[in-house]
Amino acid sequence: LLRQPKWGHLRDLHRAIKLCEPALVYSEPTRLSLGHYQEAHVFNYKAGGCAAFLANYDSKSFATVTFRGMNYNLPPWSISILPDCRNTVFNTARVGAQSSEIKMSPVWQGFPWKSYNEETASYDDNSITTVGLMEQINTTRDASDYLWYSTDVRIGSNEAFLRNGNYPVLTVQSAGHALHVFINGQLSGTAYGSLENPKLTFSGNVKLRPGVNKISLLSIAVGLPNVGPHYETWNAGILGPVMLNGLNEGKRDLTWQKWSYKVGLEGEALNLHSLSGSSSVEWVAGSLVAQGQPLTWYKAIFGLPPGNDPLALDMGSMGKGQVWINGQSIGRYWPAYKASGSCGDCSYAGTYNEKKCQSNCGEASQRWYHVPRSWLNPSDNLLVVFEEMGGNPSGISLVKRTVQSVCADIYEWQPNLMSYMLQSSGKIQRPLRPKAHLMCAPGQKISSIKFASFGTPQGVCGSFREGSCHAHKSYDAFEKASLLQSCIGQNYCAVTVAPEVYGGDPCPRVMKKLSVEAICS
Repeated sequence: LLRQPKWGHLRDLHRAIKLCEPALVYSEPTRLSLGHYQEAHVFNYKAGGCAAFLANYDSKSFATVTFRGMNYNLPPWSISILPDCRNTVFNTARVGAQSSEIKMSPVWQGFPWKSYNEETASYDDNSITTVGLMEQINTTRDASDYLWYSTDVRIGSNEAFLRNGNYPVLTVQSAGHALHVFINGQLSGTAYGSLENPKLTFSGNVKLRPGVNKISLLSIAVGLPNVGPHYETWNAGILGPVMLNGLNEGKRDLTWQKWSYKVGLEGEALNLHSLSGSSSVEWVAGSLVAQGQPLTWYKAIFGLPPGNDPLALDMGSMGKGQVWINGQSIGRYWPAYKASGSCGDCSYAGTYNEKKCQSNCGEASQRWYHVPRSWLNPSDNLLVVFEEMGGNPSGISLVKRTVQSVCADIYEWQPNLMSYMLQSSGKIQRPLRPKAHLMCAPGQKISSIKFASFGTPQGVCGSFREGSCHAHKSYDAFEKASLLQSCIGQNYCAVTVAPEVYGGDPCPRVMKKLSVEAICS
């Protein structure tokens, strides 16, 4: 699945750099100043040719620079590549590849679910008991994401909170990555870290009763570090302290109590995700299927959807867990983890940082999980889900990914590789006008033009709008059957970005572009 326009833009960049290869591998660059925030890096090679990279470091303003007797227009915060020190074939701020609006359509809903409830860890022959807290990865040896930490807490009948209802506060500090707290078998709360700081602290009131209470902490490692200084020393799991506040005695430190440990889940040991293991326990069906229950396994049988469109599981109704199809792991899912940050207008001008151009703030960090068609049988496919926190399995659906619309956003005289190749071969004397290329997915055709504007259109794919300058015949270039470029009914078309195609120049001496969105069906 091509991720456009990123894939196409990087492809064009690689082609442009490849044209510069003889000069790049022959010499060190010579730096020339072209202005306050503009410069050229020139690579010369033995045969007498050269390649140049013209840079504009101004993050807000266009710049016109003179290099070897010719003028070049550089967008803000961009680099133009000239393989022959004369003709521009690529500019980093000018994206020639199309972008797409994707539609996810359900093809299988209402799975016939059955469920099996996993109990919190119990003391058995597979558990380890020791004083104090153990590091998770050294204990599990990566045999499972999960490690149970369990201990008993005795509560006297004279505790004040039993009368006033002000339950004590349990505080658990963990090195990561996620934690579920169970008190006497009931989920009491959840905490998780972040990519930047995996460490976490759970702090919450816990409902304890007189006598012996069982505290079970399910610690979860979400992958292992593989980069960073001394990452082999990084820890995971509950390292403490673990404190209980609000008792008659004040504060009770549970860190150095006797703790029992159990690696993995009961369902993992039984291989419930596999074809053979799923038949080893008794599942409940129909109205008895658990809804919103933590530590629950679900399974369902489904058929093969027709067609060749890519498939995915929509897990948006679930919390956190893992999913398998026919014994193959689709991966971990975590829709309960909501993306946070600042989403707004996107501009990559200026120094890059990972928080630029954030999107989908407040939504699940991932909702759809790819299902390779090669993993599916013609019938009787087994879908198994393990839910940690409690979700709604009736909301799970199998969806197909289709291209709803394709977009192009091309400037006048935008550099393109084809024009350079024809010029360098002597077949043309002047640069060719750029073209807007639109291509639907295989099996699809362009059914209509949702938006087209030659001038100064605003917005991005899916939300284009006309600017102050607009050629009123913008749509004609795509829809009129008399024109060679007519796109309706075609899988692919290319339309030249030039004023005469759209009925003339709508605003002379203004830099114009073409923005177009075509509906695929």
